[in-house]
Amino acid sequence: MSLITRRRFWKGAGAFTLATAALGGYAFGIEPALRLQVTPYELTPPGWPADLHLKIAVIADIHACEPYMPVSRIRNICELANSFQPDLTVILGDFAGGHNFVTAPVYPEQWAEPVSGLKAPLGVYAILGNHDWWHGALPKFRADDAESVRRALFHARVKLLENDAVRLNKDGKPFWLLGLGDQIAYRVRRGQYNGADDLEGTMKLVKDDAPALLLAHEPYVFDRVPNRVALTLCGHTHGGQVNLPFIGAPFAQSRFGKNHIYGHIVETGRHMIISAGLGTSIAPVRFGRPPELVMLTLGSAPQGVLNPNV
Repeated sequence: MSLITRRRFWKGAGAFTLATAALGGYAFGIEPALRLQVTPYELTPPGWPADLHLKIAVIADIHACEPYMPVSRIRNICELANSFQPDLTVILGDFAGGHNFVTAPVYPEQWAEPVSGLKAPLGVYAILGNHDWWHGALPKFRADDAESVRRALFHARVKLLENDAVRLNKDGKPFWLLGLGDQIAYRVRRGQYNGADDLEGTMKLVKDDAPALLLAHEPYVFDRVPNRVALTLCGHTHGGQVNLPFIGAPFAQSRFGKNHIYGHIVETGRHMIISAGLGTSIAPVRFGRPPELVMLTLGSAPQGVLNPNV
């Protein structure tokens, strides 16, 4: 190898090493801990009246822990959600931390304080996620069948929906909000789970023909959701968490399928939105899918009113 060739080689190797370190620092430090994206959606799916104008703040997968999702950051996110003046706020489960690469846990009574500040005229509603069932504040803490999360939500004045439905009204127009129990709440063995969900029983609670929204932590249920539901809102996937250029989210695709990872999905006339969520699981890494607060507007914008999306 000539002198010039060696110099070029080591220069290139050094640049590659620095670039790799920079990308690693971004993926493990900046994107999961510092970035936040507000993602707007405007749609009027089949079964949702065009004149029923509803603005929903969607919060998913908080995964509270230090230093990535401390109380101060949760408070800032809740205040940001309030700033959009939503009619309704929903939280799609997984309050508990998702990995042990932390400096300290954030216990339910701690994250409940900023969550209690969420405000919406039609209320704040939540469902549980798998991590809320599987363990305590962190994966190394003993599970309590999500009782600590239930207590925290109660004290935060957040209505928990577990295979339950509530009939709400906006401007005199009714709609149903349904919340499903977690679909993989009980780990039987590696890769095998039993759920706490009851889609059929939840649907039976809908007593009239008012439009319906379904909250489900995991998108697995979407294939079974009837056309009676105008829109399904999910989290859990973290939008893939790691999305590589030209490749996508290979780790998520093997778990959720290529088409049930992120965004607005339409299949056989049925609509679902999967949020990228806020926190992380398995490892504190995000790349190409920053933490996300979803602002959803349903129904056509009323004439003379400015578009509320950012």
